[in-house]
Amino acid sequence: MKKVYCVGELLIDFVAENQGADLSIASSFVKKAGGAPANVAAAIAKLEGKSEFVGCVGQDAFGDFLAETLKENGVGITNLQRSNIFTTLAFVSIAEDGERDFVFSRGADKELVHQEELASDLKNQIVHFGAATSFLGGSLETAYHQYLEDAISENAFISFDPNYRADLWKGNSDVFIEKCIPYIKKADFAKFSEEEAMLIAGKETLLDACKALHLYGVKLIAVTLGSKGTFLSTENENIIIESTAVTAVDTTGAGDAFVGCFLYQLSLEDNISETINDFSKLKKMIAIANKAGAITTTKFGAINALPTADQVGV
Repeated sequence: MKKVYCVGELLIDFVAENQGADLSIASSFVKKAGGAPANVAAAIAKLEGKSEFVGCVGQDAFGDFLAETLKENGVGITNLQRSNIFTTLAFVSIAEDGERDFVFSRGADKELVHQEELASDLKNQIVHFGAATSFLGGSLETAYHQYLEDAISENAFISFDPNYRADLWKGNSDVFIEKCIPYIKKADFAKFSEEEAMLIAGKETLLDACKALHLYGVKLIAVTLGSKGTFLSTENENIIIESTAVTAVDTTGAGDAFVGCFLYQLSLEDNISETINDFSKLKKMIAIANKAGAITTTKFGAINALPTADQVGV
């Protein structure tokens, strides 16, 4: 079994439950562990895989809570750094259909520094880059790129999720797109939302967007479509894999659960290069990942809602 290293942010989600997707009217919040790459790491660990989180939190009570949460869920935290800057926070409000409104208060996640000694550990493993805050400056952005170079040099399988957040890129979406391109060029697998795929590709249809994204170099693309399922695309084939029908209450960690479940399945493969060229096998793996994402939407709180191996059937 390969280990999956997840690079990016770990933060506190303050969730306003039962307030609707409008933070202006929210009055009370519940503390949850969050951050897309951290969620992916937890999803893998809860499926009994091996995962390691690479990121930074504050030397404060929130940082302690996040470190303990990852540890309790089986995620490796050897490469979790601590900073004197406060832990990053996100305030989230959720509508009846599970959709979200959120605002970031950025802190320690931007302080991650590159550790040269980690590079050799990445050899022939899987490295996932979740980019919600990783292109917003700070030493994190520099470290993020250095870890990409490490992953390439150590022949790691590279996974990328742009995690586009409109509130973070108001008036600067072109900058976001420009910063995503080097990762898409080097990624073996990339997961997009429908909005992200068409935004980054500059196309008006999903099929055209995936064709353009493949031209950058990414071999395998999954575009999550919510309740409609996932659009699976290679350079030669594509198909929509249906999702599992559920009643959604919180979509916060669905995409991360999907990515985590897919990467977990890849981590079990002796030859990942052969697997990603086997379209029939990929369809089955994506269907299982869809189930993991769907189950996650049935509970509040991303990490708390992530399914176990028994629930998903892996």
